[in-house]
Amino acid sequence: MKNIPIGLTIAGSDSGGGAGIQADLKSFSANRVYGASVITALTAQNTIGVTGVHDVPAEFITAQMDAVFSDLEVDAVKIGMLSQVAVIEAVAAGLKKHKARNIVFDPVMVTTSGDSLLAEDAVEAIQTILMPMSDLLTPNLYEAAKLTKQPLATSNDEMVKQADHLLEAGAKAVLIKGGHSEDNTCADLYKSSSQETWLTAERIHTENTHGTGCSLSSAIAANLAHGMGMVEALEKAKQWLTGAIANSDQLDIGKGSGPVHHFHNLWK
Repeated sequence: MKNIPIGLTIAGSDSGGGAGIQADLKSFSANRVYGASVITALTAQNTIGVTGVHDVPAEFITAQMDAVFSDLEVDAVKIGMLSQVAVIEAVAAGLKKHKARNIVFDPVMVTTSGDSLLAEDAVEAIQTILMPMSDLLTPNLYEAAKLTKQPLATSNDEMVKQADHLLEAGAKAVLIKGGHSEDNTCADLYKSSSQETWLTAERIHTENTHGTGCSLSSAIAANLAHGMGMVEALEKAKQWLTGAIANSDQLDIGKGSGPVHHFHNLWK
């Protein structure tokens, strides 16, 4: 019998399959990790947009976490969108109870257009409860601006300042994703108390970018589950996602922004 690393995603379900739990599980599989899941919300969603959201009660989220951790040896955890304070508190309590490790938190808070998805009390709970517990926080430019209460970063220096602000606010390490910038290069900033690293890739022009943030954070968690150090985990995840975006046009999925090709390195 082969022992395989186990990753757990705690996030919402995307019925269209391109983001959320579905993207996380695909990313785990593509990076040779067995995926388990705790569903925090159900969405009626496709490549065009979201038409409905049904939140899962906090007590049932606790039940899911207890079921997974009581049976599976979880090597890494990826956290996605958590919409309510009660859910944030339940997830934090479960992580603490089960001594979870290698926690990657992708704080899904803001739409691509900059609109907030969370009430202010939920944002505050993320900052004070979950952010300090996570080994890596992975906001995009909009989410970093929301968490730091600063304007959208438009330069590398501003990204560094916002990363420093998040570290001062309690984050252990931060990866600010620069994919929403207008540059020809996609530059992500990793910063901890002892290290600063830029991860760059040439911008790929495609409309099929649905679920990129979910997929990247899950790939990082998968690499941590394999025992990689943080920077190696980031570099390999970035390389894999770049390939998934570059090959996304091989797929004809939906009428809107399609998914990345999670299995580009496996399907022939």
